[in-house]
Amino acid sequence: MVRRVLPDVPAFLRRLGLTGAEPPGAEALTRLHRAFAERVPYEAVEIQLGRVAPIDPTSSVARVLAGRGGYCFQLNGAFAELLDALGYTVTRHPGGVQMTLDQPVGINRNHLALTVRDLPDSPHAWLVDVGLGDGLHSPLPLVEGLHRQGPFTFGLAPSPVAPGGWRLTHDRRGSFACMDFAPDVVDLDHFTDRHEHLSTSPESGFVRTFGVLRADGRGWDVLRALTLSRVAGTTTRTLLDSPADWSAALADVYGLVLTRDELEVLWPKAVAQHEAHEAHAGSTAP
Repeated sequence: MVRRVLPDVPAFLRRLGLTGAEPPGAEALTRLHRAFAERVPYEAVEIQLGRVAPIDPTSSVARVLAGRGGYCFQLNGAFAELLDALGYTVTRHPGGVQMTLDQPVGINRNHLALTVRDLPDSPHAWLVDVGLGDGLHSPLPLVEGLHRQGPFTFGLAPSPVAPGGWRLTHDRRGSFACMDFAPDVVDLDHFTDRHEHLSTSPESGFVRTFGVLRADGRGWDVLRALTLSRVAGTTTRTLLDSPADWSAALADVYGLVLTRDELEVLWPKAVAQHEAHEAHAGSTAP
């Protein structure tokens, strides 16, 4: 069992740009979720640096308070700790992000999902997920149907691969097809082997490509290697072809400030990834 230490709630709220704690409720939960999605980036810098960052809750909270982000195990892990400390009833679930609808991987534990229940002003349980990158800006009540957030539409329905669980279907412009999660209650140690695999395997997208993402309610900011995309009603792309522009975008768009040593390692890797992507695109063009 992962040992938990209560986070510094005032410091966490300051990190999110919030002035103080509120009693648990659907509106307060929405404010917390939106602030986290906007200010804490979905990123895998440690993986690109060749390091396996810890995913225990205390370490994940410390990462967020230090100005960094992470991916689902760290982001949802840290957010769950904050919600626990604020009095929310939070449950952690094993999930599976599906890249296509026709070949689902099922609940392969490549994702940590969260639900919140027993809100005093809502009869529903809620899906809470700040760990999907170009995903939810606000939490969703677990009610079957379509849910609109800004320019994007998400679907919720019972999961066809996890009995008793749920499926979140992504907007068609998203980077994956859907995410299923099971009703099982788990802790972060349930994902240790998957985190190791996702952090080190040459097959892992986190290993193959530098990526940083965020959602702000009006759209998504998606950086892959050297290409920064703003996905909203339309999609605009900007090539960041100098280390100064690249590092400035990381700081300005995502609040992610790299050290000089980190930049010296990451910039050449991002350039090589971009060049490999362009070469592959050119070889497959008609």
